[in-house]
Formats: sequence, C-alpha cells, structure tokens
Amino acid sequence: MKVIIKLNIILAVTFMVSGCWDSKTIQNMAYVTALGLDYKDEHYITYVQILNFSNIARSDQISIGKNLPIWIGKGEGKTVAEALSSIYATSQLRIYWGHIKAIICTEDLLKSKAALRQVYDAINRYPEVRYNILLYGTKESFTDIFTQKSLLNLSPLDTIMDTPEESFKQRSSIQPQYGYKNIAELNEKGRTVILPTISITKQEWQEDQMKKAMFRIDGAYAMHYHQLAGWFSEDDLKGVRWFNKKTNRIFINIPDNKKPSGSLVLTKPHHKILPLIKHDEARFDLYVEARATVTEMTENASKKMMEDQAEQVVRDEIISTYRKGLSKQADLLNLFKEVYRNDPKAWHRLNDGGHLVLKEDTLNNIEVRVQLIQSGKYKGRVLPD
Repeated sequence: MKVIIKLNIILAVTFMVSGCWDSKTIQNMAYVTALGLDYKDEHYITYVQILNFSNIARSDQISIGKNLPIWIGKGEGKTVAEALSSIYATSQLRIYWGHIKAIICTEDLLKSKAALRQVYDAINRYPEVRYNILLYGTKESFTDIFTQKSLLNLSPLDTIMDTPEESFKQRSSIQPQYGYKNIAELNEKGRTVILPTISITKQEWQEDQMKKAMFRIDGAYAMHYHQLAGWFSEDDLKGVRWFNKKTNRIFINIPDNKKPSGSLVLTKPHHKILPLIKHDEARFDLYVEARATVTEMTENASKKMMEDQAEQVVRDEIISTYRKGLSKQADLLNLFKEVYRNDPKAWHRLNDGGHLVLKEDTLNNIEVRVQLIQSGKYKGRVLPD
C-alpha cells in the first residue's frame, strides 16, 4: 500500500513540474540581424539579412577572416506585417526577430509620412523586436548593403552598420541613431532628427590588388515630426557635431582645408544655446568650447594663433551648416528645440503664429573658445627646409 502511495505521489509531482515542452532548438531557427524597408506603389517591400551564428561565433575551431555566406529574404505586402509575414512561407526555418541590430529605410519610405507611421506602429508592436536597434537611411540597394563584408573578412556584424560606436569615438562626425531615441525625438514637435545614411565606397581599401567595398556614413536625412526635410552630406552637417553631447573627437585643419598650416584634434566640446525671443521673433546666441591637441604642424605658429584659427574653423562650420539647413527650412542645429523645452508657451505662441522660421539673422552671436592643452608627443617646432 505504501509503495502504491509513493508511486502516486511521484507521478503527481512529475506532472506538476513544468518542463521545456515548447522549447526550440536554437540551431533550427533563422536569426534576422538586419531589416530593410522600402515603400513603392502603396506596397511595403521588406528585406531580411540572416546569418548562421555557428559560422560567425569566434572559437578555436572557426578561423577568423573566413568568407561567410549571407542569406537575404524578401517579402511584399499591403501592410508592413503582411510583408514581413510573407517571408515565413519560404523561410524553411522558424524566423527569430530578437537579434535585429539595424533597420535601414529607403528615401521613398521616409518621404511618406503615413507609411512611416505604419512602419513605426508595426515594428514596435512586435514583442521580439527591441528598442536599442540602429536606424539608417540609404540610397543603395539592399542586396549590396546586406552582403557587405567587414575588414579582414570579419563577421558582417563587425561593421559600422551594426557596431558604429567605436568608430564614432575615434572620428565623431554623424552620431549613430537608435530606435528608442528616434521614437522620442520624432514625437517631439520642436526637434529635428538627424538620421544617418549608410553607403558603400570602393575608393579607400583593397585586399592585395583587389579593391574592396566598405561601409561609410556619407550624410543624413533631416526629419521633423515624421516629415522629411531633405538629405544633407557629411560636409553639410559638420556644424552639428559641435552641439552633440556624445561627440568625442574631431579632427580639423587650420586655418582652413585649402592650405593648412597645421592639424588639431578637438575633444568633447561643450555647448550652450540661448534663445532670445523679442517681438514674436526667435534669435539665438551660441556658445561652444573645446580642448585641442596638436597632431601636425607644417608652419610654426604661436599657441594663441592656433587657438584663434581653430575657433574660426568651428565658427565657420556652424554657420555653413546653418545656411545649408536655411535653404530647406531644416533646423539642423536644433535651435527651436531649446525654445520648446525651456519655454513651451512661447514655442506654441510662435508656432501657431507662423513665426518659427529660420532667417539670415536667426543666429545672433556665435562665441567659440578653444584651449590648446597639448602639443602631442613631439614637442619641437617645425624643422627648417
């Protein structure tokens, strides 16, 4: 009798213990690492990049630099969800979306405010997709983008499309844009979003005698409240980096790029934007300060001269970027954001009256302070001819 009781207890406990009945074998799933979105003729076209993680994982058995295959899937539909779901029909494996690292959008999609809102809704409703995904625009084909390899034939995940932060720390130009930040900024009426564009260049690198294509952030789309303002090149946006809290390291030539007499690296600039509202018109005082290190000198110059020249370079970049945005009424420096955040009543009054307009004299004063703190490892002056 006791034996029967014990068996019943064991059976009861066995059925009560939760098991892994619905577990999935990880090698039998297709992991999406990048997602491409296009919009044409009222149809959504989606592309997925799928990698075999057993091939790209670094281990003693896998040789670094081996050429790795990349799979690309394509779907279409009247809605974003339909376009993504259509890929399931031929995927052969269960698709997992939790490893998406980057989403790339075409200009056609960004031009359509309604399509962009639908993408925003569909992507953020799906629970597997995370918010810390990198966002880009592009003018390239998705086949070229998703088959692009890294330096030394490293994993496709070791590129500036998927891991741009270290490159940005070394050369701070256009800041990477993440999904969670994009959601906040696009829904803020006083904000202009700078969405980086990713391109492919074959001019700089080669493997032995063969030219090799590499990713490059060549510019950005400016967007205001889900509305596309236009595309701007990397040179057009040089002034933006001085107002970015994440900016780490900026290289400049002094006194200019035409005939430089030296080169400096400016680090971690600080800035202030002070709105001046008078007679229903907004003007701004800008303050920028940074520390500098000498990286090269072709002519001897005093510390004061180099600081003055660097300050003028920074001032010129800010004015140039402002004027590039002025032609398209794109607030690239996010001047009106300061009014929206610090004095929302004034912002709504000016906006409702149609006075939030960029003008030639909107920049009232630009004050730049550069402090030269280091002359580099070599302390000598320029050697005579």
